[in-house]
Amino acid sequence: MKKLLLLFCFLFSGVLLRAQTAPWSLRMAATAVHLWKDSLPGHNWSYDQGIVLQGLQSVWQQSANGEYFNYIQRAADRYVAADGTIRTYKAEDYTLDNVLTGRSLLALYRVLNAEKYYKAATLLRKQLDHQPRTPEGGFWHKKRYPNQMWLDGLYMAEPFYAEYAATFHQDADFDDIAKQFILMEKYARDTKTGLLYHGWDQSKKERWANPQTGLSAIFWGRANGWFVMGLVDALDQFPVNHPQRAKLLAILNRFAAAIAQYQDANTGVWYQVLDKAGEKGNYLESSASCMFVYALAKGIREGYLPQKYLPVVQKGYEGIIKQFVETDASGQVNLNGVCGAVGLGGNPYRDGSYQYYISEKPVINEPKGIGSFMLASVEMERLQHLNKAKGNVVLLDNYFNDEYRQDVITGKKISFHYKWGEWDNNGFSFFGQAFNNYGLRTETLFQAPDVSNLKKAAVYIIVDPDIPKENPETKYIQEPHIEAISQWVKDGGVLLVLNNDTGNAEFTHLNKLMAKFGIRFNENSVNHVAGHNFEQGAIDIPAGNSILKTTSKIYIKELSTLQIKSPAVAQLINKNDVIVATAKYGKGVVFAVGDPWFYNEYVDGRKLPLQYENFKAANDLVSWVVQQITTK
Repeated sequence: MKKLLLLFCFLFSGVLLRAQTAPWSLRMAATAVHLWKDSLPGHNWSYDQGIVLQGLQSVWQQSANGEYFNYIQRAADRYVAADGTIRTYKAEDYTLDNVLTGRSLLALYRVLNAEKYYKAATLLRKQLDHQPRTPEGGFWHKKRYPNQMWLDGLYMAEPFYAEYAATFHQDADFDDIAKQFILMEKYARDTKTGLLYHGWDQSKKERWANPQTGLSAIFWGRANGWFVMGLVDALDQFPVNHPQRAKLLAILNRFAAAIAQYQDANTGVWYQVLDKAGEKGNYLESSASCMFVYALAKGIREGYLPQKYLPVVQKGYEGIIKQFVETDASGQVNLNGVCGAVGLGGNPYRDGSYQYYISEKPVINEPKGIGSFMLASVEMERLQHLNKAKGNVVLLDNYFNDEYRQDVITGKKISFHYKWGEWDNNGFSFFGQAFNNYGLRTETLFQAPDVSNLKKAAVYIIVDPDIPKENPETKYIQEPHIEAISQWVKDGGVLLVLNNDTGNAEFTHLNKLMAKFGIRFNENSVNHVAGHNFEQGAIDIPAGNSILKTTSKIYIKELSTLQIKSPAVAQLINKNDVIVATAKYGKGVVFAVGDPWFYNEYVDGRKLPLQYENFKAANDLVSWVVQQITTK
């Protein structure tokens, strides 16, 4: 019995140690799913669960831990029926707070292609068509708050609005989305501090509103956080050539300059009331601090903000961990210092005074804090390697792999199969994020490769060249393409060729290109897997592999093997078959494998058992690619 007790203690201490060394995002995600088993109990369809689900989605996309995607789906399915109706949701309330969770519906639709999530998201989108507005077109925060725009509403509605517009090609909506931010800043921004007041009443009749300006009296931290998070998230979806995009970037940069000035010098975090650090009763508040770190860090990573704000986010995040995060005796991570629910007006009446804001005392593990902490943590993790290849471009071929399908919802012809923007099994969204984490921009080449369009790329990826059954207008690799690509590699480019097995990809023309590098794809298909007998597709990675340095076991099925000669060298052999090869060619290098391999189905954590480390392999490859770029 004593031995069993000692063994249990040893195993438990090992689990606890691993938990304590995991990234903070994963540790807080574990807390979230422990506290709220399937979704937030006692909550209707609302923004509280929306922010938690956004945090978990971010953790899933960074870690490929499928547990968190499954949680998002379970949470949504508690509310969304098969016909797309949403339990507890009432469109006639016209509250923007109900729109935020629609982002999770869009994520589920993009991954699973299940129509019920599209229908449910469309219900929320239709609400915006009829949402009451100010005379200039600004959304009322809620129908029961006439003529009022709140900072909170910019996060609740605009990122969803923008993602819906981008997903379903409703580009005209971006004018309206931009208008919401422009109007909010126009009326809520204080010219002296640069901060934003919590609310604005266009009619100037509300009791909390200044009779001259219509503004509330206080710069509440979390309200400013909602606004800036909404802005960076909406910018993700904006067409780069949209005429209002520059205005939104200017708003973000003005806000960043202001909020940096109000960071507490001692702790690195921010106060509940931003500009009253020394006043009685004011306190350091964690959710706003997390929101500012998230928005500024993401702004830096996306290039919306200059890197001069990097010390601000680093100090802010370190302050959050020191001031607000604690680990209890069980190993659970908890977040302190979160202001509870705060608003304006209503019954009982919230007068928006300083005393009102500081009377809302901080609590532990409040959803808005946990959700924003996960978002901030993931962004800080994504900044770790950002400057290793920042400014370089990884270019994905969409000329030789040019498959199209008809979108079942819009009826439009859309490009698909191994694309950066695809979130379903066929997509490269996880592979793309791995590149983005090193500062590489993911772009797509729709034209034939030539000297001019390859020049901007540090990395060029050719994946699964078409055959006629996939694309009746198949475009083959020809001599001019071979000359342009091989010269680009010779000049220092990194070429990744991810082919497929015979019957699913083109070999003859591709092999003419590969012959330049001493590599040939065999017209075969190995590692066949029956059903879910995953072990039939398993390959162990020997210790010391020069590319897959942290990976011990992968899953790869139905691939073509390789023949190689100088200058190519084998990088992975299985049962005497060459699976992966590389070749130095001039100043550049070529990587080849006979399968698209890094598509979402086998890296996103939803299908493969944990022992198969394809996600690690993808990150190892990207790390190797970055090393080739930086050591040229």
